[in-house]
Amino acid sequence: MADLIRSACLTHYAEVARSVGLDPLAMLRKARLPRESLEQQDLRIPVSGVRRLMEISAAESGVAEFGLRMAAQGGLANLGPVALVVREQATVGAGLEALARYIHIHNEAMRLTIEHKDDLVILYPVLRGRRPPRQSTEWALGLVYCIVRSLFGRDWRALEVHFAHAGPDDRSFYRTGFGCDVIFDSDFDAIVCAAADMDHTIPHANPMIARYVEARVEAIEQRLEHWDDKVSELVRTLLPEGHCTIERVAEHFGVDRRTIHRHLLERGTTFTEILDTQRANLIERLIGDSNRPLAGIAELLGFSAQSAMARWFRARFGCSITQWRGGMRPKELPAGSPRGVVSRPRAVRKSKRAVAGSRRPKKRAR
Repeated sequence: MADLIRSACLTHYAEVARSVGLDPLAMLRKARLPRESLEQQDLRIPVSGVRRLMEISAAESGVAEFGLRMAAQGGLANLGPVALVVREQATVGAGLEALARYIHIHNEAMRLTIEHKDDLVILYPVLRGRRPPRQSTEWALGLVYCIVRSLFGRDWRALEVHFAHAGPDDRSFYRTGFGCDVIFDSDFDAIVCAAADMDHTIPHANPMIARYVEARVEAIEQRLEHWDDKVSELVRTLLPEGHCTIERVAEHFGVDRRTIHRHLLERGTTFTEILDTQRANLIERLIGDSNRPLAGIAELLGFSAQSAMARWFRARFGCSITQWRGGMRPKELPAGSPRGVVSRPRAVRKSKRAVAGSRRPKKRAR
Protein backbone atom coordinates (compact mmCIF):
# COMPACT_ATOMS: atom_id res chain seq x y z
CA MET A 1 0.00 0.00 0.00
CA ALA A 2 1.44 3.38 -1.02
CA ASP A 3 2.24 5.86 1.75
CA LEU A 4 0.14 9.01 1.49
CA ILE A 5 0.53 12.56 2.77
CA ARG A 6 -1.92 15.45 3.07
CA SER A 7 -1.59 17.90 0.19
CA ALA A 8 -1.30 20.68 2.80
CA CYS A 9 2.41 19.82 2.78
CA LEU A 10 2.59 21.72 -0.54
CA THR A 11 0.78 24.83 0.69
CA HIS A 12 3.80 27.05 0.07
CA TYR A 13 5.34 25.10 -2.78
CA ALA A 14 4.27 27.49 -5.55
CA GLU A 15 5.70 30.45 -3.63
CA VAL A 16 9.03 28.75 -2.95
CA ALA A 17 9.29 27.37 -6.49
CA ARG A 18 8.73 30.77 -8.09
CA SER A 19 11.26 32.37 -5.75
CA VAL A 20 13.98 30.16 -7.25
CA GLY A 21 12.82 30.52 -10.86
CA LEU A 22 10.66 27.40 -11.26
CA ASP A 23 7.22 26.97 -12.83
CA PRO A 24 5.18 25.19 -10.09
CA LEU A 25 2.69 23.51 -12.43
CA ALA A 26 5.41 22.30 -14.77
CA MET A 27 7.25 20.77 -11.82
CA LEU A 28 4.07 19.08 -10.60
CA ARG A 29 3.65 17.45 -14.02
CA LYS A 30 7.21 16.19 -13.95
CA ALA A 31 6.65 14.72 -10.49
CA ARG A 32 3.35 13.15 -11.68
CA LEU A 33 1.29 14.92 -9.02
CA PRO A 34 -2.24 16.25 -9.68
CA ARG A 35 -2.74 20.00 -10.06
CA GLU A 36 -5.26 19.99 -7.21
CA SER A 37 -2.37 19.32 -4.84
CA LEU A 38 -1.69 23.06 -4.84
CA GLU A 39 -5.33 24.09 -4.61
CA GLN A 40 -6.67 21.96 -1.74
CA GLN A 41 -5.21 21.00 1.62
CA ASP A 42 -6.96 17.77 2.54
CA LEU A 43 -6.26 15.58 -0.45
CA ARG A 44 -4.20 12.43 0.04
CA ILE A 45 -1.31 12.27 -2.41
CA PRO A 46 1.58 9.78 -2.68
CA VAL A 47 4.64 10.47 -0.54
CA SER A 48 6.78 9.16 -3.39
CA GLY A 49 5.48 11.91 -5.66
CA VAL A 50 6.18 14.63 -3.11
CA ARG A 51 9.71 13.31 -2.57
CA ARG A 52 10.24 13.28 -6.31
CA LEU A 53 8.97 16.87 -6.52
CA MET A 54 11.44 18.05 -3.88
CA GLU A 55 14.40 16.37 -5.56
CA ILE A 56 13.76 17.62 -9.07
CA SER A 57 12.96 21.10 -7.75
CA ALA A 58 16.34 21.27 -6.03
CA ALA A 59 18.13 19.86 -9.07
CA GLU A 60 16.53 22.13 -11.66
CA SER A 61 16.81 25.29 -9.54
CA GLY A 62 20.34 24.57 -8.35
CA VAL A 63 19.21 25.39 -4.80
CA ALA A 64 20.68 22.73 -2.51
CA GLU A 65 18.55 23.77 0.48
CA PHE A 66 15.18 23.65 -1.35
CA GLY A 67 13.70 21.25 1.22
CA LEU A 68 14.71 23.54 4.08
CA ARG A 69 13.15 26.51 2.31
CA MET A 70 9.90 24.56 2.16
CA ALA A 71 10.13 23.71 5.86
CA ALA A 72 10.76 27.34 6.80
CA GLN A 73 7.53 28.40 5.08
CA GLY A 74 5.43 25.64 6.64
CA GLY A 75 5.47 24.34 10.16
CA LEU A 76 2.68 23.51 12.55
CA ALA A 77 -0.08 25.30 10.61
CA ASN A 78 0.10 22.78 7.74
CA LEU A 79 -0.51 19.71 9.92
CA GLY A 80 -4.28 20.21 10.06
CA PRO A 81 -6.00 18.40 12.96
CA VAL A 82 -2.66 17.09 14.25
CA ALA A 83 -1.59 20.71 14.84
CA LEU A 84 -4.61 21.29 17.06
CA VAL A 85 -3.61 18.44 19.36
CA VAL A 86 0.05 19.51 19.54
CA ARG A 87 -0.45 23.19 20.34
CA GLU A 88 -3.04 22.57 23.06
CA GLN A 89 -0.64 20.51 25.20
CA ALA A 90 0.63 22.04 28.43
CA THR A 91 4.36 21.92 27.66
CA VAL A 92 6.70 21.71 24.69
CA GLY A 93 7.66 18.17 25.73
CA ALA A 94 4.01 17.08 25.83
CA GLY A 95 3.43 18.74 22.47
CA LEU A 96 6.29 16.79 20.90
CA GLU A 97 5.03 13.54 22.41
CA ALA A 98 1.65 14.25 20.80
CA LEU A 99 3.40 15.01 17.51
CA ALA A 100 5.22 11.67 17.72
CA ARG A 101 1.89 9.87 18.31
CA TYR A 102 -0.02 11.45 15.47
CA ILE A 103 2.40 12.68 12.78
CA HIS A 104 1.63 9.60 10.67
CA ILE A 105 -1.92 10.89 10.18
CA HIS A 106 -0.44 13.81 8.24
CA ASN A 107 2.41 11.85 6.63
CA GLU A 108 2.12 8.05 6.64
CA ALA A 109 5.82 7.66 5.85
CA MET A 110 7.12 9.75 8.76
CA ARG A 111 7.67 9.00 12.44
CA LEU A 112 9.27 11.02 15.22
CA THR A 113 11.47 9.31 17.82
CA ILE A 114 12.30 11.18 21.03
CA GLU A 115 15.33 10.09 23.08
CA HIS A 116 16.09 11.43 26.58
CA LYS A 117 19.78 11.29 27.43
CA ASP A 118 21.03 12.95 30.62
CA ASP A 119 20.39 16.68 30.20
CA LEU A 120 19.68 16.33 26.46
CA VAL A 121 16.67 15.46 24.33
CA ILE A 122 17.34 14.18 20.81
CA LEU A 123 14.61 14.38 18.17
CA TYR A 124 14.93 11.89 15.29
CA PRO A 125 12.58 12.45 12.31
CA VAL A 126 12.41 8.99 10.72
CA LEU A 127 11.30 8.55 7.11
CA ARG A 128 10.17 5.21 5.76
CA GLY A 129 12.28 3.91 2.90
CA ARG A 130 15.67 2.30 2.39
CA ARG A 131 17.45 5.61 1.80
CA PRO A 132 15.14 8.67 1.96
CA PRO A 133 16.15 11.40 -0.50
CA ARG A 134 18.21 14.32 0.80
CA GLN A 135 15.58 17.01 0.24
CA SER A 136 12.89 15.01 2.04
CA THR A 137 15.23 14.40 4.99
CA GLU A 138 16.08 18.09 5.32
CA TRP A 139 12.43 19.04 4.84
CA ALA A 140 11.29 16.67 7.62
CA LEU A 141 13.99 17.76 10.06
CA GLY A 142 13.37 21.42 9.25
CA LEU A 143 9.65 20.89 9.83
CA VAL A 144 10.21 19.47 13.32
CA TYR A 145 12.60 22.34 14.09
CA CYS A 146 10.01 24.94 13.04
CA ILE A 147 7.33 23.20 15.11
CA VAL A 148 9.45 23.30 18.27
CA ARG A 149 10.22 26.96 17.72
CA SER A 150 6.54 27.79 17.19
CA LEU A 151 5.59 26.02 20.44
CA PHE A 152 7.94 28.29 22.35
CA GLY A 153 6.16 31.33 21.04
CA ARG A 154 9.47 33.17 20.85
CA ASP A 155 12.99 32.70 19.52
CA TRP A 156 14.46 29.28 20.28
CA ARG A 157 17.61 27.54 19.20
CA ALA A 158 18.66 23.91 19.35
CA LEU A 159 22.10 22.91 20.60
CA GLU A 160 23.03 21.02 17.43
CA VAL A 161 21.50 19.82 14.19
CA HIS A 162 22.86 16.66 12.55
CA PHE A 163 22.59 15.41 8.96
CA ALA A 164 23.91 12.04 7.82
CA HIS A 165 24.55 13.30 4.28
CA ALA A 166 27.37 15.53 3.09
CA GLY A 167 27.00 19.29 3.30
CA PRO A 168 26.69 21.66 0.32
CA ASP A 169 29.43 24.08 -0.67
CA ASP A 170 27.39 27.04 0.55
CA ARG A 171 26.11 26.42 4.09
CA SER A 172 25.02 29.97 4.92
CA PHE A 173 21.29 29.14 4.72
CA TYR A 174 21.76 26.32 7.23
CA ARG A 175 23.65 28.50 9.71
CA THR A 176 21.14 31.32 9.43
CA GLY A 177 18.08 29.07 9.54
CA PHE A 178 19.09 26.95 12.52
CA GLY A 179 21.26 29.43 14.41
CA CYS A 180 23.35 26.63 15.91
CA ASP A 181 26.06 24.15 14.94
CA VAL A 182 25.01 22.14 11.86
CA ILE A 183 26.98 18.91 11.55
CA PHE A 184 27.06 17.06 8.22
CA ASP A 185 28.34 13.51 7.56
CA SER A 186 26.98 12.59 10.99
CA ASP A 187 25.87 9.12 12.06
CA PHE A 188 22.22 10.23 12.18
CA ASP A 189 19.67 12.91 11.25
CA ALA A 190 18.52 14.64 14.44
CA ILE A 191 17.94 17.79 16.46
CA VAL A 192 19.71 17.97 19.83
CA CYS A 193 17.95 20.11 22.47
CA ALA A 194 18.40 20.93 26.14
CA ALA A 195 16.15 18.73 28.28
CA ALA A 196 15.06 21.83 30.20
CA ASP A 197 13.45 23.14 27.00
CA MET A 198 10.83 20.41 27.21
CA ASP A 199 9.37 21.91 30.39
CA HIS A 200 8.61 25.22 28.74
CA THR A 201 4.90 26.09 28.97
CA ILE A 202 3.07 26.50 25.67
CA PRO A 203 1.33 29.90 25.65
CA HIS A 204 -2.50 29.78 25.63
CA ALA A 205 -2.61 25.95 25.67
CA ASN A 206 -5.81 24.33 26.90
CA PRO A 207 -5.48 20.66 27.98
CA MET A 208 -9.29 20.24 27.98
CA ILE A 209 -9.46 21.21 24.33
CA ALA A 210 -6.48 18.92 23.68
CA ARG A 211 -8.38 15.89 24.99
CA TYR A 212 -11.39 16.73 22.82
CA VAL A 213 -9.27 17.20 19.69
CA GLU A 214 -7.33 13.98 20.38
CA ALA A 215 -10.58 12.03 20.24
CA ARG A 216 -11.35 13.61 16.86
CA VAL A 217 -7.87 12.84 15.52
CA GLU A 218 -8.07 9.23 16.70
CA ALA A 219 -11.37 8.89 14.83
CA ILE A 220 -9.63 10.13 11.68
CA GLU A 221 -6.85 7.62 12.26
CA GLN A 222 -9.28 4.71 12.47
CA ARG A 223 -11.21 5.89 9.42
CA LEU A 224 -8.15 6.00 7.19
CA GLU A 225 -6.77 2.55 7.93
CA HIS A 226 -8.26 0.91 4.83
CA TRP A 227 -8.39 1.63 1.12
CA ASP A 228 -12.18 1.95 0.94
CA ASP A 229 -12.04 4.66 3.60
CA LYS A 230 -9.21 6.48 1.82
CA VAL A 231 -10.98 6.35 -1.53
CA SER A 232 -14.27 7.50 0.05
CA GLU A 233 -12.55 10.49 1.62
CA LEU A 234 -10.92 11.48 -1.67
CA VAL A 235 -14.15 11.04 -3.66
CA ARG A 236 -15.97 13.20 -1.11
CA THR A 237 -13.33 15.90 -1.65
CA LEU A 238 -13.17 15.70 -5.45
CA LEU A 239 -16.89 15.48 -6.22
CA PRO A 240 -17.74 19.15 -5.53
CA GLU A 241 -14.96 20.08 -7.97
CA GLY A 242 -16.90 18.34 -10.76
CA HIS A 243 -14.14 15.95 -11.80
CA CYS A 244 -14.09 12.63 -9.99
CA THR A 245 -13.20 9.52 -11.97
CA ILE A 246 -11.34 6.40 -11.00
CA GLU A 247 -8.46 7.56 -13.20
CA ARG A 248 -8.30 10.82 -11.23
CA VAL A 249 -8.41 8.98 -7.92
CA ALA A 250 -5.66 6.61 -9.08
CA GLU A 251 -3.54 9.62 -10.07
CA HIS A 252 -3.87 11.10 -6.59
CA PHE A 253 -2.72 7.83 -5.04
CA GLY A 254 0.10 7.38 -7.54
CA VAL A 255 -1.20 4.01 -8.79
CA ASP A 256 -3.19 2.73 -11.78
CA ARG A 257 -6.93 2.04 -11.83
CA ARG A 258 -6.40 -1.74 -11.62
CA THR A 259 -4.67 -1.27 -8.27
CA ILE A 260 -7.63 0.74 -6.97
CA HIS A 261 -10.05 -1.95 -8.17
CA ARG A 262 -8.00 -4.71 -6.53
CA HIS A 263 -7.75 -2.98 -3.15
CA LEU A 264 -11.45 -2.15 -3.10
CA LEU A 265 -12.45 -5.69 -4.02
CA GLU A 266 -10.38 -6.90 -1.07
CA ARG A 267 -12.60 -4.66 1.08
CA GLY A 268 -15.78 -6.04 -0.49
CA THR A 269 -16.75 -2.96 -2.47
CA THR A 270 -16.13 -1.19 -5.79
CA PHE A 271 -15.35 2.33 -6.95
CA THR A 272 -18.84 2.61 -8.48
CA GLU A 273 -20.47 1.78 -5.15
CA ILE A 274 -18.36 4.34 -3.29
CA LEU A 275 -19.03 6.98 -5.96
CA ASP A 276 -22.77 6.31 -5.82
CA THR A 277 -22.85 6.63 -2.04
CA GLN A 278 -20.96 9.92 -2.09
CA ARG A 279 -23.12 11.21 -4.96
CA ALA A 280 -26.24 10.36 -2.99
CA ASN A 281 -24.99 12.18 0.09
CA LEU A 282 -24.07 15.26 -1.94
CA ILE A 283 -27.13 15.42 -4.19
CA GLU A 284 -29.48 15.64 -1.20
CA ARG A 285 -27.88 18.96 -0.31
CA LEU A 286 -27.66 20.23 -3.88
CA ILE A 287 -31.27 19.64 -4.93
CA GLY A 288 -32.46 21.24 -1.71
CA ASP A 289 -31.77 24.54 -3.46
CA SER A 290 -34.60 24.83 -5.99
CA ASN A 291 -32.81 27.70 -7.73
CA ARG A 292 -29.87 25.51 -8.69
CA PRO A 293 -30.20 24.22 -12.29
CA LEU A 294 -30.34 20.43 -12.55
CA ALA A 295 -28.04 20.49 -15.58
CA GLY A 296 -25.35 22.12 -13.44
CA ILE A 297 -25.82 19.52 -10.69
CA ALA A 298 -25.51 16.71 -13.23
CA GLU A 299 -22.26 18.15 -14.52
CA LEU A 300 -20.93 18.65 -11.01
CA LEU A 301 -21.62 15.03 -10.07
CA GLY A 302 -19.98 13.71 -13.23
CA PHE A 303 -23.07 12.55 -15.16
CA SER A 304 -22.98 12.64 -18.96
CA ALA A 305 -26.37 14.42 -19.08
CA GLN A 306 -29.22 15.58 -16.87
CA SER A 307 -31.32 12.64 -18.07
CA ALA A 308 -28.65 10.19 -16.87
CA MET A 309 -28.73 11.79 -13.44
CA ALA A 310 -32.54 11.63 -13.40
CA ARG A 311 -32.50 7.86 -14.11
CA TRP A 312 -29.82 7.28 -11.48
CA PHE A 313 -31.74 9.34 -8.92
CA ARG A 314 -34.99 7.41 -9.42
CA ALA A 315 -33.17 4.08 -9.11
CA ARG A 316 -31.33 5.27 -6.04
CA PHE A 317 -34.09 7.09 -4.15
CA GLY A 318 -37.27 5.56 -5.53
CA CYS A 319 -38.74 8.84 -6.78
CA SER A 320 -38.02 11.65 -9.23
CA ILE A 321 -36.09 14.79 -8.33
CA THR A 322 -39.27 16.82 -8.80
CA GLN A 323 -41.14 14.58 -6.38
CA TRP A 324 -38.27 14.83 -3.90
CA ARG A 325 -38.30 18.61 -4.04
CA GLY A 326 -42.06 18.55 -3.57
CA GLY A 327 -41.77 16.44 -0.42
CA MET A 328 -43.09 13.19 -1.96
CA ARG A 329 -40.30 10.93 -0.73
CA PRO A 330 -40.21 7.18 -0.01
CA LYS A 331 -40.03 6.23 3.64
CA GLU A 332 -36.83 4.23 3.16
CA LEU A 333 -33.94 6.21 1.71
CA PRO A 334 -30.77 4.38 0.73
CA ALA A 335 -28.50 7.44 0.56
CA GLY A 336 -26.78 6.65 3.81
CA SER A 337 -26.67 2.91 3.26
CA PRO A 338 -23.19 1.41 3.23
CA ARG A 339 -21.38 0.91 -0.07
CA GLY A 340 -24.21 2.20 -2.20
CA VAL A 341 -26.76 -0.61 -1.68
CA VAL A 342 -30.00 0.50 -3.32
CA SER A 343 -33.25 -0.26 -1.50
CA ARG A 344 -36.58 -0.19 -3.33
CA PRO A 345 -39.55 1.70 -1.81
CA ARG A 346 -42.00 -0.33 0.26
CA ALA A 347 -44.78 0.30 -2.25
CA VAL A 348 -43.14 -1.85 -4.91
CA ARG A 349 -41.99 -4.71 -2.70
CA LYS A 350 -43.75 -8.05 -2.63
CA SER A 351 -43.29 -10.88 -0.20
CA LYS A 352 -42.03 -14.21 -1.45
CA ARG A 353 -45.36 -15.79 -0.48
CA ALA A 354 -47.29 -13.25 -2.57
CA VAL A 355 -45.03 -13.78 -5.55
CA ALA A 356 -45.28 -17.55 -5.24
CA GLY A 357 -49.07 -17.35 -5.00
CA SER A 358 -49.29 -15.34 -8.18
CA ARG A 359 -47.41 -17.98 -10.14
CA ARG A 360 -49.84 -20.90 -10.01
CA PRO A 361 -49.29 -23.41 -12.80
CA LYS A 362 -51.98 -23.54 -15.47
CA LYS A 363 -54.04 -26.74 -15.79
CA ARG A 364 -53.09 -28.89 -18.70
CA ALA A 365 -55.73 -29.45 -21.34
CA ARG A 366 -56.93 -33.03 -21.51
